[in-house]
Amino acid sequence: MRKIAIFVGSRANYSSIKSVMQAVKDHPDLELQLIVGASAILDRFGAVIDIIRNDGFEPIAQVSMMIEGETLGTMAQSTGLGLLHLPNVLQQLQPDVVVTVGDRFETMATSIASAYMNIPLAHTMGGEVTGTIDESIRHAVTKLAHLHFPANEDAAERIIKLGEEPEYVYNVGCPRVDVVANTLKYDKDKFQKDWIEAEGVGGSIDIDKPFLLVSQHPVTTEYGSGEQQINATLEALQALKMQTIMLWPNIDAGSEDISRGMRKFRERNDHPYIRFYKNFPVETFIHLMDKAAVMIGNSSAAVREGAYIGVPAVNVGTRQIGRLRGRNIIDVDYDSDKIVAAIQTQLEHGKYESDHLYGDGEAGKRIADILATATVKPQKQITY
Repeated sequence: MRKIAIFVGSRANYSSIKSVMQAVKDHPDLELQLIVGASAILDRFGAVIDIIRNDGFEPIAQVSMMIEGETLGTMAQSTGLGLLHLPNVLQQLQPDVVVTVGDRFETMATSIASAYMNIPLAHTMGGEVTGTIDESIRHAVTKLAHLHFPANEDAAERIIKLGEEPEYVYNVGCPRVDVVANTLKYDKDKFQKDWIEAEGVGGSIDIDKPFLLVSQHPVTTEYGSGEQQINATLEALQALKMQTIMLWPNIDAGSEDISRGMRKFRERNDHPYIRFYKNFPVETFIHLMDKAAVMIGNSSAAVREGAYIGVPAVNVGTRQIGRLRGRNIIDVDYDSDKIVAAIQTQLEHGKYESDHLYGDGEAGKRIADILATATVKPQKQITY
């Protein structure tokens, strides 16, 4: 039986790999070794580890690797701290394959540790183009990885152009779409409205009436501009005064700038129409995307899950630049007037048809089957 170690380091990480975790757990020839760390174990980012446990997954190890401050320097230091601790965990677990997700700094630490320890590395969601340091990390992890699980054909072709052998590149779709497909198909009646009112702070939200869903994160290559950028979005929300569900940003460098802008906005303005949340269970967030009149910000969820759901979305700024996107997206700059105009356009348009740009909802099972059968060497043989 192959031991598959999967590292979860954030709320986005978890939604991106949950279906793979379940498929590995259910597979007769695989053993799941779940490692949880980084912001996923911190309360101020929603204690994702509690959600993971509630979903029936028990971590076999935890890794504390966060340096407080959310600056460019602390992000680099956190990567180094993860690289200090992860080898000990991997040494104890002795996995046959390590699975790492996407493009975050904890992904880099996991990948370097696995590569130096001659443990075959599988990488999901590689080969994509975006406008931040994430793209550089994503491509660097591709060069460290032995098995590649891109989300679409465009990404698969780019991985091969980077020099990876086609026989180890599997266009499986995006595991995040799996959760969307299953939730919307089987869990339509399980959405608990009471949770929305019990959690978060701010105004009261009636999700049976039109609402906006906002998720905006720092752009690490534009460090220092986060407060100004979120202010443009907040000014647009103030102009519209439409009931709004808003998430606090992730832990990347510049997070504190965005959080500061949000705190100032709360202190200086009467905002009974906005409710703020640290985090959501994955399925709850999917239901909110499905119900939202418009999604706003720069989260990849609007691009990936949003295409499948068909939620009208306004993508603000450069964080998702270059990423393959569906018909549901309108791109705007950090300008409150342009954001308002784009939101109004999307409100008039309404829901879009589902677009399977990032998969059909079966990625997790495909990945588990490949992990159970693929032959992979810990040292890559690549011909350039």
